[in-house]
Amino acid sequence: MRWRRQLFDKCSVEPATITACSGARGHQVRYVVGVMGPSKARRKDLENARALGELIARREWVLLTGGRAVGVMHAASQGAKKVPRSLTVGVLPTTKDKISKYVDVAIITEMGNARNNVCVLSSQVIVACGLGGSGTVSEVALALKAGKHVVLLGATPVEEKFFKNLGGRFISSVETPEDAINAILKRFDEGEVADLRALEPWHGY
Repeated sequence: MRWRRQLFDKCSVEPATITACSGARGHQVRYVVGVMGPSKARRKDLENARALGELIARREWVLLTGGRAVGVMHAASQGAKKVPRSLTVGVLPTTKDKISKYVDVAIITEMGNARNNVCVLSSQVIVACGLGGSGTVSEVALALKAGKHVVLLGATPVEEKFFKNLGGRFISSVETPEDAINAILKRFDEGEVADLRALEPWHGY
């Protein structure tokens, strides 16, 4: 399967769907934003994740997280569910993990930490909301290896410098959830978000 790239018109609707191409024909799929962050998160990271999840849902994007009922993944899903008809997906490492009550679709991998790659490859863009855990750091690294754009939300100067040296133009660093959304939209404008664009808003399931 390949992805069709088209230019994004600033005057059109904000992106909600993308065109997936298989052979000569394409079909509409939802645009997926992966929000990653530590299970033992700082209060500020939890607040950012909650606000970010809501902003993602208001643009009718799908929110993808690690799916567990802890930390950033739980907070982001909680924020998204403030929005009617929002869709949250959780990719969990094992059957023993407690699923967040704010996750609509739980995908149980029984892959342990290898599930991080599933999270990354299933998302069109990654937002790292806090880098306090080794799991989140590994997800950022996997995203960069896959050529995905990563937005660092609330990173320290040391973290920002390290990942910008590692990822170059694939890394953006912002301070607020609103800026994270703007960073994603800017990449759409530049045609750099996994070579994807949305053609029309999503009108329901």
